[in-house]
Amino acid sequence: MNKVYNTEIICVGTELLLGHVTNTNSRDISEMLSKIGINVKYHTVVGDNPEKLKDCVEIAKKRADIIITTGGLGPTCDDLTKQVLTSAFGLKLVENKAEMETIYEYIKGGKKVTPNNYIQAMLPEGCTVFHNEWGTAPGCAFEAEGKIVLMFPGPPKECVPMFKKLGLPYLKKLSEEQIVSHSLRLFGIGESAVDYMFRDEMNKMVNPTMAPYAKECDCLLQITAKAKSEEEAEKMIAPVMEEAKARLGDWVYGVDIECIEERVIELLKEKNLSFAAAESCTGGDVAGRFTDIPGASAVFKGGVVSYTNEVKAGVLGIDPTLIEEKGAVSYEVAKEMAERVRVLCGADIGVSVTGLAGPDGDGVHEVGTVFVGMAADKTYVKELHLGTYRTRSFIRRMAGNHVFDMMRRYLTGLNVI
Repeated sequence: MNKVYNTEIICVGTELLLGHVTNTNSRDISEMLSKIGINVKYHTVVGDNPEKLKDCVEIAKKRADIIITTGGLGPTCDDLTKQVLTSAFGLKLVENKAEMETIYEYIKGGKKVTPNNYIQAMLPEGCTVFHNEWGTAPGCAFEAEGKIVLMFPGPPKECVPMFKKLGLPYLKKLSEEQIVSHSLRLFGIGESAVDYMFRDEMNKMVNPTMAPYAKECDCLLQITAKAKSEEEAEKMIAPVMEEAKARLGDWVYGVDIECIEERVIELLKEKNLSFAAAESCTGGDVAGRFTDIPGASAVFKGGVVSYTNEVKAGVLGIDPTLIEEKGAVSYEVAKEMAERVRVLCGADIGVSVTGLAGPDGDGVHEVGTVFVGMAADKTYVKELHLGTYRTRSFIRRMAGNHVFDMMRRYLTGLNVI
């Protein structure tokens, strides 16, 4: 963009302040905006109170060029975002017949259409309508008093796809320049280490730019360029991307993907291989994460949640004496789990996780001790110490990432451990 636009995101909903609902919309919208070079300067959360929302809007008008709201567009009496925003900018709400008909068609099949549902079809005069393919409440955008205002419904399942499909293209049209961004996804190196590695270059860069971001249990390095055309921006990014990939080496598990399991699915499909999982401390999280991705059925045979020693012995067939002598949290048991689930499910690769996610230890190992295994042409076992102070959810997810990374390395010919 020729002008530097600063943005404020205002999320409306008393449920957000009470903690009943986690405010993921601000995070997701901010991440999408960063990829097109728009700066988010402020996140604001306000309850379903018109006076307080009005105060927030007046503050936002003084410090932001773009104001994005989520929530408060529905049919209930506390859904007042449109009313407050239009009033703040001296606009009127007018009936949108096309949206009114769409709301009727959306609702009539499942339940009675009450008159208050049509409030959702009242939109600011002269606005750009964002049709909601995922719900009833449409979003919209308008420009007034030198500000750009975009409004979206609150439910993330509606807000996020709407913003991606309609909000981002609307904002991109504000500029004569094209902004292109690519992300290197990394596992095995932290955000601070990436920053230290590239700090000198990043401090000197203007266009393109690089920035590391911490994600849950991994991180990414984002490279962004502005140019007259998308092709020109891509050419600017290419050498920077190649240099970064070369320096980061084995830590790079993918480009422009969301998670490491997504990369593993790609590799398994490419090689026409399958895998199965035996899990203890992760409680099925490895299988769950994998099957969350469309297409997983082509490569995932199944799994066993062998949370107890009885299941490790009775279902997987591990010798109870081995479990007793070595302990469930051990190299030997992780090895047996991977090998036996591979045979049990008829998979090309078997993986395993056994460890202590806390908060209690076993009297032998500290919390955060985890063994992950992988059985293929040979068997590999890796001992992890993920931190006694970490949460159960962190330890479980990080252990899963290590399992996926072992497979990723094996399938790309890298050293597995």
